[in-house]
Amino acid sequence: MQVFRARPFWAATAIALWLPSATLAASPSTPKKAEREALKNALVQVMQRTALKSSRVGVHMQSLDDGSVVFSHNADELLNPASNVKLVTSSAALVALGPEFRYETEFLVEPELPADGKVKTLYVRGKGDPTITTERLYGITSELLHAGLREVQEIVVDDSWFDPERTPPGYDQEDSDRAYMAPTGAVSLNWNAVAVYVRAGTGGKAVVDMEPPSDFFVVDSSVTSGPGRARRVSVKSDALGDRQKIIVKGQVPDERGAVSVWKKIDSPPLYFGGTLKQLLISRGVKVKGKVKQGLTPSRARVVYVAQSDTFDIVLKRLNKLSSNFVAEMLLKTMGAELRGAPGSFAKGVDVVEEFLERDVGLPRGTYVMKNGSGLNDANRFSAAQMNRLLRHMYERFPLAPEYLSSLGIAGKDGTLKYRFDGTDAVGRLRAKTGTLEGVSALSGYVQSAGGEKFSFSIMVNDYAGRAGPVVAGMDALGAAVAATGSSLGPGTAVAALGEGPKVVAGATADVANRIKTYLELGKQRDQRNIGFLRTAWRSERDPAVRAVLAESLYQSNPHDYLGTRTLLDSYSAGDDVYGRLRQVAHTLEVGVPGVSSMVELAAGGNTEALARVMELCRASALSGDVEAQGEMASGMGEVARTAPQELVATLRASSPAERDAATTLLARGLVRNGDTEHPFWKSLRKLGATGTDPQVASFAKGLDTTLTTKSAEARAMKAQPVEVIAPASATPGAPTTAESRPGG
Repeated sequence: MQVFRARPFWAATAIALWLPSATLAASPSTPKKAEREALKNALVQVMQRTALKSSRVGVHMQSLDDGSVVFSHNADELLNPASNVKLVTSSAALVALGPEFRYETEFLVEPELPADGKVKTLYVRGKGDPTITTERLYGITSELLHAGLREVQEIVVDDSWFDPERTPPGYDQEDSDRAYMAPTGAVSLNWNAVAVYVRAGTGGKAVVDMEPPSDFFVVDSSVTSGPGRARRVSVKSDALGDRQKIIVKGQVPDERGAVSVWKKIDSPPLYFGGTLKQLLISRGVKVKGKVKQGLTPSRARVVYVAQSDTFDIVLKRLNKLSSNFVAEMLLKTMGAELRGAPGSFAKGVDVVEEFLERDVGLPRGTYVMKNGSGLNDANRFSAAQMNRLLRHMYERFPLAPEYLSSLGIAGKDGTLKYRFDGTDAVGRLRAKTGTLEGVSALSGYVQSAGGEKFSFSIMVNDYAGRAGPVVAGMDALGAAVAATGSSLGPGTAVAALGEGPKVVAGATADVANRIKTYLELGKQRDQRNIGFLRTAWRSERDPAVRAVLAESLYQSNPHDYLGTRTLLDSYSAGDDVYGRLRQVAHTLEVGVPGVSSMVELAAGGNTEALARVMELCRASALSGDVEAQGEMASGMGEVARTAPQELVATLRASSPAERDAATTLLARGLVRNGDTEHPFWKSLRKLGATGTDPQVASFAKGLDTTLTTKSAEARAMKAQPVEVIAPASATPGAPTTAESRPGG
């Protein structure tokens, strides 16, 4: 991503407090004017007192009642809007297709379905429905069965409604098999992702199940099961000719249920066809041949047409859950429907740009739009442009209800479900979030406690450190607007900023008892505890206890992105969290709370968790805590086993101090886990010998040399125990803080 220098808050700013009255609508009444002044003052204070002050920020807020600009800061600067681009894609699609639009997927035979139900070929012709799931496809097979279908020689999937380019610009910046990177296809299933379930088996073996199952998948599993609570599972998904190879490594604990991971697939039509074949067989329909791609002949006749929900329902999945897949599918759909098949990303962008210029008043060339989802560094919009779009859709009455209802509701659902807790914004604010490394955005609508309605757009780029403080600042801006007209006023949002976590010195015993309670709840892994844990997390002011609550939230539902996000934002390597939790661990005679879950995420390839593990390695080395170092060494060994490439990349990006501490502990972990037999050595040397990036290959070779030396030292330490002494650089009694990272 392109890096820009952060600007001080007051540089190049235009705040509505000083805007000439001629730029505003008619002068408001005296009470309303006082409310506006209070709001402006609160917004300025939020900008000054939060992480927004040192970031590149664009803000534009406008009253939907009288049209006046309430607040504006760098509103015309083009910034990366991240997933706020989905607001643009969804508005253009809603205008172009209409709320009543339904996708159709046709199932055909040639020339007709005979009385005995035996056909040579079953054709599937899709038009880009992004909502077909295994459950819906099962219902479709029932319809085909009841239509008389009994035997099929082969299945031909026709996805020619879209062009063959599977991913748009921006996706090439990330080499990943994660589900959010799923490709497009005119015939698609399950958002073109597959669930891989791993559970403990018998005799130390683990069982791997695919959902949905079909012969489209080739499973290569070396995963085992064993004692303990830790989950260390890595799942990779790669194309293998006309099939998909799923590689599963690691270990699952005997005492836990199934672990599930979603991964993208590479061939949407063959994935759909393979699942259809399996479901037909399960319903008693014989399928003798293979699944292949092809075109539907003109003589083919329709047996059944599957229709999606109306378009307003599709929009809810796009915006509330921020689905990249749905966004890119809509872009191609607009291209095909309005510019003619095959639909392409270029045609879809052309439709969007025409809408923005004709309807919204945003000329082509004044912004940059390369994809429909906002993924990676491919788009540029300003806060003023985004706000103008929001205002246009609000005033477009025939479409406004569907558009507004597609947005997440603060404190209630979607990606805003756990945000704005305890503020007037809960239930009053509807918005679309946006998150990338070093990028955070929030744009939408809010009704104040006094009844006035506003549109707003907030974009933050190139911030230093973690996303949490930036998100808190953006939420404070929204909360201040929502509190306008209340008895306490918008100043409550500013006051809340001063209620940061407070460490209670000398309360280790009390803290240990509270942490023990929350750890027990986390061990239950019961989603019914999430409401209680979330409430406790909101109100907790001790950062160490708050981190444990975040871990218990994550453990209660490891598949919930918001729970993972809470843990990553709440856990730090500083003395206020990791340092105090080490003390608690000694008191309770347990592992350091939070470390196991962080290692679990890192072992699954989570880049933020890997960066946090590097920080924890450095903190444990400085602490001189032998048990903590041993725990981190074991964790590093497990991460190296299941996420070797990701670990090498993280080590390369780490500071020299973090890298030195991490490689020392990694060497100990490799020795503990079998040294030369550990699979990390093979992965590391392969990366050094065949890596496509010369710099990465060079780093891998150097890392190999370093680890070889440190492993020899670790073996010597293992043979002859020695006293572990903190590095000379560690100052006794001095607090240790984690180094910050953009987008952390």
